[in-house]
Amino acid sequence: MPLKIGDTAPEFELPAVVGEDRTKFRLSEHQGKKNVILAFYPLDWTSTCTMHVPTYQTALEQLSKLDAQVAAISVDTLASHVAWQQKSIGKMDFPICSDAYPHGEVAQKYGLLRTGDPIPGINDRAVFVVDKQGKIAFANVYELNDLPDVDDVIEVLETLK
Repeated sequence: MPLKIGDTAPEFELPAVVGEDRTKFRLSEHQGKKNVILAFYPLDWTSTCTMHVPTYQTALEQLSKLDAQVAAISVDTLASHVAWQQKSIGKMDFPICSDAYPHGEVAQKYGLLRTGDPIPGINDRAVFVVDKQGKIAFANVYELNDLPDVDDVIEVLETLK
């Protein structure tokens, strides 16, 4: 079952890329400093994901002014994330995290790893806002083909100022 508003966000560290630069993303590094937007998405290269992830790049300046850090998460590898940016979505200036190994471990912690049809082994599409205290302030799970609206996240972040 996915986490809900008021739950404590599970700690994690994942390998990530910002553009082509390899890094690590650790949720706790932002606690007390920034709100964190966790954008879970099913797979690189899919049509909806190719629209979903770049919406955060488009809104990045506004999200930054609202004291927020974006992290996108899928079960794809870092190599896939880099190639996807190079060949499809363009460079993202926020971490795109790989939950590939152990497969879907973070997605499981957040109640999002699909175990049944359709397409077991991928993340559900979901967006969480984790406040500076480490609590979930926004949680929404979407149908695989639904495109989350970044304005919903902005509204929540404005209330956390």
